[in-house]
Amino acid sequence: MLQIQTIPSRQDNYIWLIKHENLAVVVDPGEAQPVLERLDQQELSLKAILITHHHYDHVDGVPELRKAFPDCEIYGPHIELPNHTPFTKVSEGDQIEIPSMQLKFNIWHTPGHTAEHIVFHGHGVLFCGDTLFSGGCGRVFTGTMEQLHASLMRIKTLPDDTFIYPAHEYTYNNLCFCHLVEPDNQYINQYITEVSKLRKQGVPSLPSTIVKEKKCNVFLRTDSPSVAYFAQNSTDQHLKNELQVFTILREKKNNL
Repeated sequence: MLQIQTIPSRQDNYIWLIKHENLAVVVDPGEAQPVLERLDQQELSLKAILITHHHYDHVDGVPELRKAFPDCEIYGPHIELPNHTPFTKVSEGDQIEIPSMQLKFNIWHTPGHTAEHIVFHGHGVLFCGDTLFSGGCGRVFTGTMEQLHASLMRIKTLPDDTFIYPAHEYTYNNLCFCHLVEPDNQYINQYITEVSKLRKQGVPSLPSTIVKEKKCNVFLRTDSPSVAYFAQNSTDQHLKNELQVFTILREKKNNL
């Protein structure tokens, strides 16, 4: 099983660090300093950086990390990095390997939050950036509602025991919206209590799992009658399919 550490960043970002012996990989480093501090504390050498999309809070730390570790590999979607930092661009269906850390990840293109967004999955884990959150999903910026819904439905097909590592601590607020949509969902109510205790203790609510999200995350539950009922009651239009239910939910969440 992978050794994965949480590095808090900015107001509510998480940078994920994978450790193997004296080597490390980091995912979505929006700033360099907390990563450099953790690497120094544990005497780790940075072997690679994985990037899910172009937003500043996921990439701004890359140039400084590359300067500190000139030989580290960088993998990301078809974007431009700060300071025109060179890196290996990957696409749907690609696979990256880091033999020295016994790592292998498959690349999925998961557009919606942004048009170029990708995720990394392997070893029973998914680094999903801002596509999927615990209890929620990303806003649509340069992608489309259709794309984001399709990306989430694809992620939903992963094995139930897959651990998900989103890039933000949004869980409590997301679950409050899920409770608004499905007030009688006891799993959501229990999960809110659990997350509230963790956050009061300063403990991250993540990672989550696919099975947990299938029980509580209304953006993955657009096939649920109770979720569809809430969406239908939130609009004057007649909703005919799950995409329309999803769109109403996302727009409702945007306006809260």
